Amino acid sequence: MANYIQEIRALVGHKPIILNASGGILLNDRQQVLLNLRTDTHNWSLPGGYLEYGETFDQACIREYKEDAGLDVAIVQPLGLFDQGYTTYPNGDQAQVISRLYLVRPTGGHQLDHATDETLDLQYFSFDDLPPLLNQQTADMLAAGRRYCQEHLD
Repeated sequence: MANYIQEIRALVGHKPIILNASGGILLNDRQQVLLNLRTDTHNWSLPGGYLEYGETFDQACIREYKEDAGLDVAIVQPLGLFDQGYTTYPNGDQAQVISRLYLVRPTGGHQLDHATDETLDLQYFSFDDLPPLLNQQTADMLAAGRRYCQEHLD
């Protein structure tokens, strides 16, 4: 995917662009949510990322969970579409990110226990005690996950 974004950036430079992304809420047995510490911004977000050309939101969520967390997941249900995600990356690139959020459940794999090129760390957090987040969209997505838990899992 980086090559696709790099190709776009080669054409438009640092001009703001619109990107589509997908991510998921994965809960442990204490209803804590899994977050990953990002290598690019050094703050926390939900495992997920940008769609590759021709990929669906569902497919991207499943692929990104494997890449970001080492876990195989299945989509349980969609939790919302978030279109007010504005991100400025350390190199100055700006994007409005349209994200599809899902509730997911683990089906296999093993949670990463080492840093990768995208993930420095993975931890479960209580919705009441979240670390510094990537952006407002991440906070909005976590709020939607929290509301779902309160309405359906309590």
